[in-house]
Order: sequence, then structure tokens, then C-alpha cells
Amino acid sequence: MTTPLKTTPLHAWHVGRGAKMAAFGGYEMPLWYPAGAKAEHLAPITAAGLFDTSHMAVLSLRGPAVRPLLQRCFSKDLERCIGVGKTLLTPGRCVYGVLLDHDGQVLDDAIVYQCGAHDYLLVVNAAMGEPIAAHLQQQNKKNPGALIDDHTDAIGKIDLQGPAAAKILARILRDPDQVFDKMVYFSFKGTFAPQFLPGAPVTLLDGTPVLVSRTGYTGEFGFELFVDHKDTVRLWRMLLEAGAPEGLLPCGLAARDSLRAGAGLPLSHQDIGPWPFARNPWLFALPWDEDGKGFTKEFIGNRAVLAARSTPCTLAFAGFDPRKIAAGAASQVTALDSTPLGGVLTCTTDMAIDRVGSVVVSIATPVAGGRPESFTPRGLCCGFVRLDTPLPPGAEVLLTDGKRTLKVEIRDQIRPDRSARAPLAAMLAA
Repeated sequence: MTTPLKTTPLHAWHVGRGAKMAAFGGYEMPLWYPAGAKAEHLAPITAAGLFDTSHMAVLSLRGPAVRPLLQRCFSKDLERCIGVGKTLLTPGRCVYGVLLDHDGQVLDDAIVYQCGAHDYLLVVNAAMGEPIAAHLQQQNKKNPGALIDDHTDAIGKIDLQGPAAAKILARILRDPDQVFDKMVYFSFKGTFAPQFLPGAPVTLLDGTPVLVSRTGYTGEFGFELFVDHKDTVRLWRMLLEAGAPEGLLPCGLAARDSLRAGAGLPLSHQDIGPWPFARNPWLFALPWDEDGKGFTKEFIGNRAVLAARSTPCTLAFAGFDPRKIAAGAASQVTALDSTPLGGVLTCTTDMAIDRVGSVVVSIATPVAGGRPESFTPRGLCCGFVRLDTPLPPGAEVLLTDGKRTLKVEIRDQIRPDRSARAPLAAMLAA
């Protein structure tokens, strides 16, 4: 029997607004709305976009045994992970990393939020709440004491992304100045569950508790918002009304995918997956020591990762026009002389970028930074390839799916001038 698709609290809203729906991660989710995937891609770069991400899974971990458990299971060293100085994770801060198996292969990527002295949240991908909770429970047996709860489908999650995000959110928050004070990238305030998570209250104007996080999956400035399941639709509607002056658009999974690829962010189980987490663009998720040759702690899979430095490598690329090919087993990467090099993990189109001569420019690039005043991007295909041997930035290769062949360039970065790390005060003042 086919397992019925799950739905988020916003499913009826999506269908009622004419969204193109499709299966993703066991849920029926919107791919795009009538505005179209291109407009939805551009919105978080030029103004603001709104994403239903309630399909993501949230685990709560409580008790004095939690931090040792996370140190064993999560790649980042929680004692050395915040900022340039690599200080310890403290309440109100969060950090990105991966959970690996003993072979160094990715179980999932995740963000760890420290809510209190012994209270944490772990946000993982759709359909991964149960397997990650089981993995943590198994490891917890070695040093019992962590209380692990899976809140899948009990929490509403909405992402508000784009340069106007702070102005929009301020209109529906009670005391926004206090909420936004010292809210740096990868910090958060509030809670969606006062009954079991500590923290100073952050509420909407109507008193609804909300967790506000300076994070996102688009590469652009914005927030991830967590509320109780029952409050999801109300928050969504409040945001759309508050964002109407800026033209806030609801955005589907198509824009989410093209935005994250252009920002150089991986899709778990596609760009990172059942191979050692080594030789890829996301090695910042590992706890490197000062020499960059070892790790500052022992964690599951660490030895396999260090031993895997001669495995195939994952590299980012950008093309020369908007055309793309289907990623997957039927597609391959070759040298310009057709010598096989590897496979294609992700191939999509970032509609906000184009080439000015040999330079990739974004609609967000300042004129002083090389963007012509009359710049209208066609878009460029982009994504990630997995090659048997590394190639330097600037190298050109071919992508082919048997029907279409595209020339692309290996790159360190894809979409320039992203705003994710912009100071919040500057975004409010813009």
C-alpha cells in the first residue's frame, strides 16, 4: 500500500490559492504559486518571500546528559563553534552541522539550538524526525539521562526571507526593538512552547508565543519562525498582510531549491548523503583544530572522515545560460574532450544572476561592484557535481543527460552579494 502523503497546517491555504502541489519528503507541498517560480526566486533577493517549512522535523532534548550526547553525535564542537573566536554554544545561539554514521556518511544535516542550560532543539529535515530520534536514543543508552521528544507535525514553521523581512516582522511582533536587539546571524529569541522550553517570552501582537531565529535556507537575510501547530495559519496570514506594502510573495519548493543552490547550500540526501562527508564545500560543519589536520573532539564518524580525503569530491558550478539538465544517475560530467569525470548532484537555475563578461553578477550586486545599471539577468544554471578528482575554480566541464549537453564552470561561489549575514539594524534602516 502507498502511504498517504502528510500535509502541513497550511495545505488548504496553498490549494485554495492555486499552488502547484507535489510530493516532497512524505508531504504534499507547494512547488509554486500563480506568480511563478521565477518571481518567487527573485522575491527573497529583492524584497521578501514566505515559505511553508512546517514539514521540517523538530526534536527537543532536555537534561544534563544532552550536551555530551550532542558532542558525540553532532559534528560541530559545541565548546568551540561560535564566531571567529570559536567560543562555546550558549543559550540563544544555534549552529549548523551534520550527524554521521560510523562510516562518516551523512544521516542528516541539522541546526542545534541551545534554549537553556540543559535544553536544546534539533531541527532536521522532513521525514527525519523519527530516524534521528531513534539514533540519538540508541546513543543515549551509553550515558542515559537525555530526554528526547519528537515534535514532528506538532510545530508550525514559516520562513520569512529577504531584505524587507525585518520591517515586515516588526509590524506583527510585540516590542520588536527588544526582540531585534543584538540579534546576530545564527541567534534566536523566544519559544513556541513555554510549558517545557525556557527563555524570555517573545510574542506576536495577539500574544501568540513564537521562536524567532536569524537563520534560513536561501542565502538571504531573514528569519525562521516557530509556533504551535494551531497558530501556523494565523501567523502566515498576519505576515502576508504585514508584507503587502513590500509585495511579500508566498514561495514554493522550486524557489527554495534554486535559491539554496545559488547560495551554495546542500540538499541533504542529495548533495550530501551515503558517502563520507569529505572533500566538499561544507567542511566548515566539521570541528577542525588550528592546524586544519584534525578535530577538536571525537564524534561518530570522525575517523572515517579523516581517512576519506582521497574519495570523490563535490564541487559547485555555474553555467553560461539558464538551461539546465536533470540531475541523477542518468546524467554525467565529462571533460571538454568527453572524458568521464563524475555525476551531477543538483542542477537548477538561479534567475537572479548572469555574466557580465566573465564575471557572475547578481541583481543584488551594487553598481559599484560591477552590476550595470540596466542589468536584467537571464539566469544561470548552477548546482553541484561529484567528481573522481578535484578541479580548480575556473575549470570548465560538460554536463550531459544524453539529450542536452551544457558547458559549466567550476566555482567557489555561485550567487554573489548574498545578504544572509547583513546586520539586522542595517536592514531595518534600508
